[in-house]
Amino acid sequence: MIIVHEINGSFPPAVATIGFFDGVHRGHQYLIGHVVNIARACRLASMVITFACHPRQVIDTDYVPRMLSTPDMKLARLAETGIDQCVVLDFDRRMAALTAQEFMKRILKDRFNVRKLIIGYDNRFGHDRSEGIEQYRIYGQALGIEVLESRGITVDGIRVSSSVIRKAIERGDLIEANRCLGYAYTIAAHVVHGFRNGHKLGFPTANLDMNEVCQLLPQIGVYASQVRIDETTELLPAMTSVGTRPTFDGTRLSVETHILDFDADLYGRKLEVQFLKRLRGERKFADLQQLQTQLADDERRVRQLNGL
Repeated sequence: MIIVHEINGSFPPAVATIGFFDGVHRGHQYLIGHVVNIARACRLASMVITFACHPRQVIDTDYVPRMLSTPDMKLARLAETGIDQCVVLDFDRRMAALTAQEFMKRILKDRFNVRKLIIGYDNRFGHDRSEGIEQYRIYGQALGIEVLESRGITVDGIRVSSSVIRKAIERGDLIEANRCLGYAYTIAAHVVHGFRNGHKLGFPTANLDMNEVCQLLPQIGVYASQVRIDETTELLPAMTSVGTRPTFDGTRLSVETHILDFDADLYGRKLEVQFLKRLRGERKFADLQQLQTQLADDERRVRQLNGL
C-alpha cells in the first residue's frame, strides 16, 4: 500500500472510498474489500481517502474523540485490506466549509482522479453533512464519478459500527468488541516505572505510560490478554489490570500487565496489549494475602483460556 501525505503530481484513475475508519473494523473491511474488488474488475487503482485527525475535532475544538486505534495502527490495518493507495488528508476549516458537490469536484475528481466512489451506508460528507447518496449520485453524474453505496454488515445479529464497538469496550465486553473488530482490541505504549507492588506479590507487572495511551480504555477491571513486545511477532499470554489499585489506596488510573512465565526488564520498551476477555471487576482487598490469592486465580483462568 502506498501512503500519500503530500498531494503532489497526478493519480491514476481510481475506485475510492472516504472516511475516518477508526479501528478499521469488519464493516470498514467489508467496504474496502468492495472497493478493491471493483477496482480489480475495472482495472483501476483502489484508494482509501482518510484524515489525519477526526474531522469533528476541527469543527468542535472541545471534542475529544474516544479512539479505537492510533494513526499508525489504522494505517497498518488498512494495509492488510489489499488497497493500493491510502491518502491521508489534513482536514482543516477550509475543507470543512466545502459542500459535498465542491468536495467531489475539487478533491475527488480534480486531485485524485476518482472514477467510482463507494460509500458506506451511514457515511456523509460535505459541509454540515446535510446531503445523502441520491445527491452524491446526481453530482457524480455531472462529474463523471459513479457513486455506489455499500451495505453495512451484521455479526451475530449486531450491526457493526464504531459506536457499537466503543460501547462494548466501555462495558468490558471485549468478546463482542473483538467479534465486530475482526481482531483483538489493542492499545500500545512504552513501559514506565511503577510502584513494584506486583513484584512484591510474585506477579511483576509492566506499567504502561498513560501519557501515551490515547485510545479508549476498557471498563475498569482485570482482563485476559496477550502482549507483543517491541512489535515482534510473538504474542505472550498475560493478564492486564485497568484501574486505580484500590488495595494500595491508589487514585490515578493505570494499565498494568503481568506476562505469564516472563521475567525480564521491560522498562522503555513498547508493549502492545491485546484485550481478550474481562475476568472480573476491580475491588479493594482486606489484605495483601487476599489479593495474592485472587491474582493466582486470575492467572489460573488465563492459563486455562490459553490451553497452558
